[in-house]
Amino acid sequence: MSDNEAGTTSGILGNLSDELAGAVETAGISVVRVEARRGNASTGIIWSSDGHILTAEHAIEREEDIPIGLGDGRALTAKLVARDPGTDLALLKVDATDLIAAERAVGADVRIGHLVLAIGRPGPAGVMASLGIVSALGGPWRTARGGQLEQFVRTDATLYPGFSGGPLVDASGRVVGINSWTLSQGAGLAIPVETAASVAQALTQGGVKRAYLGVSTQVVALPATVRAKLNSEIDRGLMLTGIESDGPAEKSGLLIGDVLLHLDGAALSDTDTLLGELTSERVGKAGTFSLVRGGEIKDVAVTFGQRS
Repeated sequence: MSDNEAGTTSGILGNLSDELAGAVETAGISVVRVEARRGNASTGIIWSSDGHILTAEHAIEREEDIPIGLGDGRALTAKLVARDPGTDLALLKVDATDLIAAERAVGADVRIGHLVLAIGRPGPAGVMASLGIVSALGGPWRTARGGQLEQFVRTDATLYPGFSGGPLVDASGRVVGINSWTLSQGAGLAIPVETAASVAQALTQGGVKRAYLGVSTQVVALPATVRAKLNSEIDRGLMLTGIESDGPAEKSGLLIGDVLLHLDGAALSDTDTLLGELTSERVGKAGTFSLVRGGEIKDVAVTFGQRS
């Protein structure tokens, strides 16, 4: 390699390095420390200049007087506005009107192969960052906590402890997603910024409603005798393996061992299909389960609650 080639390569890498450092600095102004869980700080993002902060729901154990550490060194306290376990997002509010909100990217600008940075402020020393690429854009995806994401962003950027609730940013420092260790179990999944914006808007209006049943299930094969009675192509259902005490299912008379077949005519072939039926429109309303109990097929009416 010639001196000119080496100098050119060095210059390109140096410029890239400077741009990435600049992206961290740009985004870091709007990244805060959130101390809402004893002994484990998490990260939040200044969502609006009037004091709204978006963070990870699973990191919120207290709802008032939550210590917030700003990038400029100020210490404020926040209160919980609302939370949505399904997407692992929570909205906080501090009493300030001079905050610098994070700049957000447009979803269409995010492409597989783009360089991204996961940013966190888990301690008083300042921001931390890890580098990766957008390795996949997928969806729709039903989260383990009952949320429905039309899309997710997968990255190989490392999510260090305390990075949950922090931003995944592009090379310009614009937010492309919100990191959540709980939803991804460390696998590098982020909630797309446009989904986060939609949830944040709902949280300002009191929260995201999701219907709630209060059961745990597992897929089971249906006996031949039951399939013959159904006279259909259904060959499996959802057996209730647990029922929450005083929950909607128990109050409506569902029993452990019941095998759910349909809800208002929609086949329930796996847990995802059941979760998909628990929409906001069902909150407080009744539905009818077709199920197998003691080898017989029967209908049971259930009034759904609301997931807290």
